[in-house]
Amino acid sequence: MGYLHFGMPLIIAYTFFRDDYKRVYLILLATMLVDLDHLLATPVFLPDRCSINFHPLHTYYAMAVYAAMLFLPKPYRIIGLGLLLHMLTDSNDCVMTYLNRL
Repeated sequence: MGYLHFGMPLIIAYTFFRDDYKRVYLILLATMLVDLDHLLATPVFLPDRCSINFHPLHTYYAMAVYAAMLFLPKPYRIIGLGLLLHMLTDSNDCVMTYLNRL
């Protein structure tokens, strides 16, 4: 599902921020640093683990903060958007993992 993590931000940046899409795309990619919270888990990697509401920066409380960032000026609005897009793609990964277990 890596194409969602890299492709969707590019599509969003080019569609909605065409004049500055390269900078916006880099900001959206930088929000993937949110995955550093995975290093706090033991074990660090577990193939079937859903990151949503497990890792500290992937909780619903954190997502509420990311949503609130949408009402701030640039670049915070873009960072909030990137973090929410990341949570959306991670949620998709969770659904796909669950469906593959069936």
